[in-house]
Amino acid sequence: MSIENTPLVQVRHLVKHFPIYGGILLKQVASVHAVDDVSFEIYKGETFGLVGESGCGKSTVGRTVLQLDRPTSGEVFFNGKNLAEIKGNHLRKERKAFQMIFQDPYSSLNPRLTVREIIGEPMVAHGLCRWKEVDDPVAELLRTVQLDPDFATRYPHEFSGGQRQRIGIARAIAIHPDFIVCDEPISALDVSIQAQVVNLLEELQEKLRLTYLFIAHDLAMVRHISKRVGVMYLGRMAELAECDELYENPLHPYTQALLSAVPEPDIDLAMQKQRILLEGDVPSPVDPPSGCRFRTRCPLRNGVCAQEIPVWSEKTPGHWVACHFA
Repeated sequence: MSIENTPLVQVRHLVKHFPIYGGILLKQVASVHAVDDVSFEIYKGETFGLVGESGCGKSTVGRTVLQLDRPTSGEVFFNGKNLAEIKGNHLRKERKAFQMIFQDPYSSLNPRLTVREIIGEPMVAHGLCRWKEVDDPVAELLRTVQLDPDFATRYPHEFSGGQRQRIGIARAIAIHPDFIVCDEPISALDVSIQAQVVNLLEELQEKLRLTYLFIAHDLAMVRHISKRVGVMYLGRMAELAECDELYENPLHPYTQALLSAVPEPDIDLAMQKQRILLEGDVPSPVDPPSGCRFRTRCPLRNGVCAQEIPVWSEKTPGHWVACHFA
């Protein structure tokens, strides 16, 4: 599907801190710096990949973009409207245009509801139809995600993980959204099922003109499905570029370390590949390092890294990085 030059989603200086309460009076004693000053754009028809280690803030970015978690500060523009400033019924009306596919297909479906009720609920909630009219749309959605329409009367516990994730996808596209956040939609699935789900997402994108924010750990899968990729580390964006440019010419030391860990199927190339091993552990987001957050594990670090936050800058057209030595 062709990608338009118009940004559908614009994230500007997004910040999300979660307060930590303690003491007898339960006063705020600290904050988890989940997301700090993240900016990017997603164009209509594009799949934007977001990668990084567990706990780096990827899922929080996805949830905050959709306003499931309200941002501490920053702006999230969707079709030109700043969602961070919209509340109540006005935000509820906007939600029809964006949805989410969750990571865990076992906990994201209500075990007390049938498939008909799970998929039909958003259509009824947004006034697309009444309950007595949902049977035909639900059957068509099940066919779209390659499931038997007769499954509509069953409950989630009767399905495999891959089938449950397809039900979750059917629920996400039920109200005809423009934008879907895919929060690690394949990480909980068997390897044999992952490719099927990704192929289904690509087919739906082509058919329904969808735009994706695809959050994942699997760098090989992200390269397969994404047009552009952003790399996060400890709440901040480290690098962002076109997919092939990022994988062939990574500028940030953290991106280089991540890509060095991607398995190489060609044994000759695998023997030549140099693995970059990072020292130490990821610092706590409650008390992140000063300056560059990657400095405690970076092989290139020096004094300036602890004193100054690296500037988020465009080194070549479309290739952004935050590093003093990129």
